[in-house]
Amino acid sequence: MAKAQVMGSLLTIVVVLAASAEVAHGICNLSSNGIRACQPAAAIRNPTNAPSAECCTALAGTDLQCLCRYKGAAAVWARIYGIDINRAMGLPGKCGLALPANC
Repeated sequence: MAKAQVMGSLLTIVVVLAASAEVAHGICNLSSNGIRACQPAAAIRNPTNAPSAECCTALAGTDLQCLCRYKGAAAVWARIYGIDINRAMGLPGKCGLALPANC
């Protein structure tokens, strides 16, 4: 049982590190600059009321279906960019974009 727990912990660490590396360079056609443009509207602390035009432009070119797969990495988004994943997932709608139905 202890061996299974160690393996589970190692797998979690590998997934977090891989996600961290991807987010640092952008993800799902959303560049790191695009992520930073959207950060104020999805911030954990003191978010703005609406996303900026730059954020909406960045999101318009993003593979939103791909982005939906990263909802489970909320801790990574919070740690690296200070982003609340629930606010972040609401940004496409505020930009007039529709998230995929199964997101």
